[in-house]
Amino acid sequence: MKNLRIVFMGTPEFAVATLGALLMNGFNIVGVVTVPDKPSGRGRKITESAVKEFAEFSNLAVMQPSNLKDPEFIRQLKQLNADLFIVVAFRMLPVDVWKMPPLGTINLHASLLPDYRGAAPINHAIINGETTTGVTTFFIDEKIDTGNILLREEVQIFPFENAGDLHDRLMKQGARLVIRTLAHIAENKVLELPQTKLINRDESPKPAPKIHPADCIIDWESDTARIHNLIRGLAPHPCAKSWFKSDSITISFKIFESQPEIENHAFKPGTIFSDGKHYIKISCKDGFLSIASLQLEGKKRMNTIEFLRGFRIENYTIPVNQPA
Repeated sequence: MKNLRIVFMGTPEFAVATLGALLMNGFNIVGVVTVPDKPSGRGRKITESAVKEFAEFSNLAVMQPSNLKDPEFIRQLKQLNADLFIVVAFRMLPVDVWKMPPLGTINLHASLLPDYRGAAPINHAIINGETTTGVTTFFIDEKIDTGNILLREEVQIFPFENAGDLHDRLMKQGARLVIRTLAHIAENKVLELPQTKLINRDESPKPAPKIHPADCIIDWESDTARIHNLIRGLAPHPCAKSWFKSDSITISFKIFESQPEIENHAFKPGTIFSDGKHYIKISCKDGFLSIASLQLEGKKRMNTIEFLRGFRIENYTIPVNQPA
């Protein structure tokens, strides 16, 4: 098993854990494929992917094609004579790539497939109020996250866990699952399970599309628990967003932590309650949301007590939806 020639493909920190686990377990990584370096941040400084940084630190050969169908990249990939490709948090591969290795191309996905196919499975699981999720290894096919399942492992979602917390746990759990998957392949114990076997005729798998800015805006007329789950599911990045509005200014803010209070009331959604020192509560459809930490546009993240020291919240209201 350790003699398998493996090409690893990935980009963010989530993928680094699996690459590290492969190296620690003595697997033969003959090449790493990741995205090209790109400018980021206010200074537009050129940055490398987390996978590239780790791969170069580990003295692995790195390829950074801008076009996965480029003939030169395909030629270089073939020259590696890999038995297997392993993909974690990368781009959609063209057929010529994922069909190349004789043992196939394995993908690690941060959900219990077939639910939450797509770019943001961790966020959407929490946003939808799920209490369990998991990690899945599967063989890549023509579509996104639809290939035959190899192994799945369930993971509990804790009540006040956010997307960042869950990301870190699934990252480690996923790395272990990839190692187990390779052991099954080496021992010829793999039983491929078509995802269609797990889909009820009357239901469609829950989707997990990319998070867009409009998805982050809080609708204060929604249920309290739903808003709380949106905040959890988008923290610590990109974060759920709303606005404070006065006669002269409208300023956006992000919420990192909240506490839901389910309670019948007659207040208009988006009404602010605060003593100006210790707490901020905002009314929702069926209760109140107590804010624990937040960040004004252009400022640093603060807990509520710190925030109220420099912000006279009694001068502001909250528009229920995005202001014009």
